[in-house]
Amino acid sequence: MTLADRLHFAWDALHGFRMRTALMLLAMAIGVASVVLLTGLGEAARRYVMGEFSSLGTDLLVVLPGRSETVGGPPPLLGVTPRDLTLEDALALLRHPAIKRVAPLVIGSVPVSAAGRERESTVVGTTADFEPIRRIEIATGRFLPAGDPRRGRPLCVLGRTIEAELFGGASALGETLRLGDRRCRVIGVLGSTGRSLDVQLDELVLVPVSTAQALFDTPALFRVLVQARDRTLLERAREGILATVRARHDGEDDVTVITQDAMLATFDRILGTLTLAVGGIGAISLVVAGILIMNVMLVAVSQRTAEIGLLMALGAPPRQVLGLFLTEAGLLALGGALLGLAIGALGAALLGAFYPDLDFSAPAWAAPAALLLALGMGLLFGALPARHAARLDPVAALARR
Repeated sequence: MTLADRLHFAWDALHGFRMRTALMLLAMAIGVASVVLLTGLGEAARRYVMGEFSSLGTDLLVVLPGRSETVGGPPPLLGVTPRDLTLEDALALLRHPAIKRVAPLVIGSVPVSAAGRERESTVVGTTADFEPIRRIEIATGRFLPAGDPRRGRPLCVLGRTIEAELFGGASALGETLRLGDRRCRVIGVLGSTGRSLDVQLDELVLVPVSTAQALFDTPALFRVLVQARDRTLLERAREGILATVRARHDGEDDVTVITQDAMLATFDRILGTLTLAVGGIGAISLVVAGILIMNVMLVAVSQRTAEIGLLMALGAPPRQVLGLFLTEAGLLALGGALLGLAIGALGAALLGAFYPDLDFSAPAWAAPAALLLALGMGLLFGALPARHAARLDPVAALARR
């Protein structure tokens, strides 16, 4: 019996029981579609996070107070430091030849009010260098002016949401904004620049760093953003930061310096593992589909006992009967897998239509892996019914007619 004969025999068997075949195809298709969609979701999250961090540039270093090894957790879950990270520490970093810009940050939350309206807002104290380091877009007005960061003027830059909620449809430029018990004049409004520091830029109020320190009554910095003069100088800049802080903190290495590349690699590794994990969860449904194929084919063998007996009486050896049923299981698995790939692609396209900012296409390995796994499950769980059919006694099988 040739391969074409086997395929024709298997096709006739599947076509003769359409409802049963449709259910098995559907089960396998759901399993494959689950793998494709879940890995697509994981890959979309990975691409989004990587894109957000990459937008900050690859020449960025982040200096956090405390050493990560103090408590064994990732920043900012750091241990207690002997000294705070101060504005003077941040300014001292500018003396290193590998460092181009430094943006100290102080962050807190206070009530902000203007024109009889009030809301709670996150206030970020920083310097003029925050604009090029974070690649801030200004919709109207200008950013915080350059100058001595120790003597900040009562000026502020608002996010667009803050402007809309406090000033309605009117422009906030030149208006006075109250921050807690202090006042500042609005000189600029941010454009649409997404998220930074894990908060929406649209909902921030940016003020000079010294103003924020006075507002929150703290000399300590939340962190310092450092821009190297070139991507190739990142390691040199990192060593310079550690050496500068060590010299100013009585020989203590009490800061953690994270490079942008290290953060990207960490997130890529974590989210890549997450993609594999959710793909594995989807693969469980393929196992369920394989078990369904096994059970249904066992029933099919009992229903087709006379047919199997006739084949054996005509001279078909057990190996050939085994091959016929495995071919049938393989066709079911392949057909269901192809249908599942189509459903998964359609689902990814629909998700992309609802969330155009995200790319839900599955990683390159997902489709072939799902296809091979579906075939493997079909043949593995189809082997038991096939062996059962091949071991039937021809005379006994014919007698059941």
